[in-house]
Parts: sequence; structure tokens; C-alpha cells
Amino acid sequence: MSALKIHRTAVVALGGNAITVPGIPDTIENQFANTRRSLDGIVELARQGFGLVVTHGNGPQVGNAFLRIELSRDAAPELPLGVLVADTEGGMGYMIEQSLQNRLRAEGIERDVVTIITQMLIDTNDPSAINPTKFIGQFYTEEEAKHYQTERGWKMKKDADRGWRRVVPSPIPHGTVPAPTIKKLVEDGTIVIAVGGGGIPVYIDENGNYEGFDAVIDKDLGSALLAAEIHADILSILTAVDKVAINFGQPNQKDLDRVTLSEITKLFEEGHFPAGSMGPKIEAAIQFLENGGKQVTISSLNDAAKAISGEAGTTIVPDEG
Repeated sequence: MSALKIHRTAVVALGGNAITVPGIPDTIENQFANTRRSLDGIVELARQGFGLVVTHGNGPQVGNAFLRIELSRDAAPELPLGVLVADTEGGMGYMIEQSLQNRLRAEGIERDVVTIITQMLIDTNDPSAINPTKFIGQFYTEEEAKHYQTERGWKMKKDADRGWRRVVPSPIPHGTVPAPTIKKLVEDGTIVIAVGGGGIPVYIDENGNYEGFDAVIDKDLGSALLAAEIHADILSILTAVDKVAINFGQPNQKDLDRVTLSEITKLFEEGHFPAGSMGPKIEAAIQFLENGGKQVTISSLNDAAKAISGEAGTTIVPDEG
């Protein structure tokens, strides 16, 4: 591949539903088809010469992995949550990597693509380790939940009116272990797929060794951290809606086109962005800009390139001066 001069770098965060689409059977064939459809904006950014890191969620996929463990219990060894995150990061990274390689080749864009299984440093004393709130896996009856809580030591909570589910810690990430390597690759023009499912939570033990921790990391917070660590200019969060809105779903809903860091922080503190939907994305945007980022865009899946140029989505920028 000929040398490519990178002028701007973007971290593009795909939601897990970009690959597993609600209402469509979750076969591998469909996952590949959905992945291919999710790449339009990323391909356009590659064409424009952006340095690129692609991150992705894994909620539906890790839920399926848990279901397979349940179905094979007593027939195959159980896998810890950290290994499941690594498994899905590898499998989904493979789908994105191969689909992107084929698309770039078809369009005559010479860029290398590589997937990095990403360990993320966390604090084992994070408050979420004491009071887990992140739902994973399938739904259970109250009786089943009590049984699993006693027999397996799971922490179980009621998820709205749909049933009981397992909850696990979702600690805030403090460092991306391979960040220096990712930065070098991006500066060389390689498109890197990393921080899949938020990355694999690890901590440093008393001997200075990395050790896994059963938790899941929010994909957008992990993406924002990596973006700051590699000095990316732009964090692009791709989701199921066209723009960020306040009073979402109400008659007085208002879409946001361009807002400053202080404006979005005020709206966040006023409670406009619930934790179960837009909240983590806004929190990630605030974190990235506070750590020196130049621009955050939040848009629908296919509008990545348009959003970065200000033609679509919501743009969040630092305060002037």
C-alpha cells in the first residue's frame, strides 16, 4: 500500500444493532449482510483519507453467547464473561474487517484493515462492582432468578415489566492497553477495528500482571477514551436515530443540530438523556471534548461522512475561547 498522509483522525462507534438488527433472524448470513450495509459512511471517510478506528457494540451478540452457555450447561465448560467479550470482539471484528476489505477493494481504495482484541484497564473498586446495574442475557421468571442467585451467585434484577435478568458491573475504563500500537497503525493509514463491545475489562494485580474481570464496559465510553488517547480529532457515534433530541418522543421534542460542550452538559445534567438510551453517548461526548477532542457527531448509521461535514446528525463542539 502506498503511503497515505493522514490529516484528521476519527473514531467511529457502531452500535451492536448495526450487525444484529431487531426483527431479522440472527443468522451469520444476516449478520454479514447487515455489516456490509453499515459500512457506507466508513468507506466514504476512508476515501477522504481520514485516519480511522472503528469500534462496535456487542450487546445482542454477547446475549446469544450466554444463551449458548445455558443450553450447553453440564455438557461443555462454562466461559467467564471476559472471555465471551473477547470471543464476540474477535468474531464481529472478523465480519467488519472482511466486509470492509472487500468493499474497499471493490471501490479501488487502498487501505489496510486490522482487528485488535482490546484490553481495557478498569478499577475493581468501581461503584458498579458493588452495585451492578448492567443487564445481560435472557429473561427469567422471579422463581428462576431467585434460584440462579442462590445456586450460581448471580446478581438478578427486574428489567421493567419484562422479567428478571442477570446484572453485571459496568466499570468506567481508565486506559486502553494497546492504545500506542493503535495510534501508530492509524498514523500509518491502517484502518483499525478495536474496543469491540467496549473492550475486555482487565485490572493490574499485586504482581503487576493483567487479570480479567467479569464485567462489561460501555462501548461509547471506551470509544471516547481511546479517541482521546490517540489524539483523534473526531468521535463519531452512529446510532438508530438521525439526531440527538430533547423531550424525546413527546409533542415538544426538539432535535439538536449543533451545540457546544457547555450547552450539552447543561442538558445532560437536567436529565434529558436517560441512562438506558442516549445518556452514555452524551456522557462519552462530554468526556472526549473535555479531554481535548475537537468534534463529536451523533447520527444515524449511514450518515457518518455527512455528519462529520455538518450536513446531518448532531454536532457537539468545544466552547469557543
